[in-house]
Amino acid sequence: MKFKKIIGLLHLWLGLASGIVVFIISITGCLYAFQEEILNATESFRYVEPRASVQLSPSVLKEIATRQLPQKHLHAVMYSGNSRAAQAIFFHFDPSYYYIVYLDPYTGKVLKVKDMDADFFRIVLQGHFYLWLPPHIGQPVVAYFTLAFVVMLISGIVLWWPKNRAAAKQRVWFRWKEGMQWKRKNYDMHNILGFYGAFFILILAATGLVWGFQWFASSVYTRLGGEKSLLFEEPISAMIQPILPSSPAPAIDLIWYQMQQEYPNAKTLEVHIPETDSSSIAVNINEEEGTFWRTDYRYFDQYSLQELPVNHIYGRFKDATLADKTLRMNYDIHVGAIGGLAGKVLAFFVSLIAASLPITGFYIWWGRRRGYGRQKQVLNTTDRTATKQVLTK
Repeated sequence: MKFKKIIGLLHLWLGLASGIVVFIISITGCLYAFQEEILNATESFRYVEPRASVQLSPSVLKEIATRQLPQKHLHAVMYSGNSRAAQAIFFHFDPSYYYIVYLDPYTGKVLKVKDMDADFFRIVLQGHFYLWLPPHIGQPVVAYFTLAFVVMLISGIVLWWPKNRAAAKQRVWFRWKEGMQWKRKNYDMHNILGFYGAFFILILAATGLVWGFQWFASSVYTRLGGEKSLLFEEPISAMIQPILPSSPAPAIDLIWYQMQQEYPNAKTLEVHIPETDSSSIAVNINEEEGTFWRTDYRYFDQYSLQELPVNHIYGRFKDATLADKTLRMNYDIHVGAIGGLAGKVLAFFVSLIAASLPITGFYIWWGRRRGYGRQKQVLNTTDRTATKQVLTK
């Protein structure tokens, strides 16, 4: 069997097996591309009137927000500038819940209590990550089908590759004529859109595989020279040390005050509330809007307020190596945010092309299958006619 024949069969059967899953992953990626812009335009409670007064501290907002959800653990309080509402984030794995309480950071007024599990884009994201299945089932399914899609893309490029320059011209541009059959147009869409989108789709798929397989992420990281851990490990507060007696302010407020002084231009400042007696106070500070890879992640002992070192990639940005930055950039690349609005537009259309490939590919297979069936029927009719002629002679 010829090499291209083998590649063609691999491309066909992987496509038939993974088509529905690839379509769901791709179309949910399309829907999610502009979620931040859409939410900012449609959710007025995200904004407040900026004032000259000082914003309320995390401990005050914590007390107000906890009254709204008294049985839930407050995960973090996030500030997003002078004209944005503060967010009190209630998040937990077991039992599973996710709420955001939007607050006026100047007055403490509750603007909205939002159940994120009922949020449209949260539902879209669950489909993108887990196919709306339980995470322990959906996550590996998505990962393996994404890997299959990568193989399909590579095999598709091999099948597309022309033998000569004349054939190449027909495979890089639409040359539709009036009266041309839909089958031919569908074939061109599959081949030409697949060719132009393949490189970018491979980037989106590869960044997805970083989340899907630990071995893949580790391989990329170590080949880039990375030496830190990719697994998040929270540094531990030393419970034997006494709580600082000299300050009446809670520890989370003291850290918040300190970060405000160190990062006066921060776009977001998120203070995490210690969940246990040994937890640290984690603070995320991002001085850029729209991306996350340059975020400073800092950790403090909740008793002594001493900064705690970490040995994973999510520490201070200034301490990040090239390998660290590459892995930290993974999300921003995956959603196109690394290129600003233009990058998101590109990611949207690339995801749309990826969603179209299983559909156009299926119609190519179905058309050939039906064509083969009609050809077989014609041959059978011809054989019966010939046999009858022989018998009547």
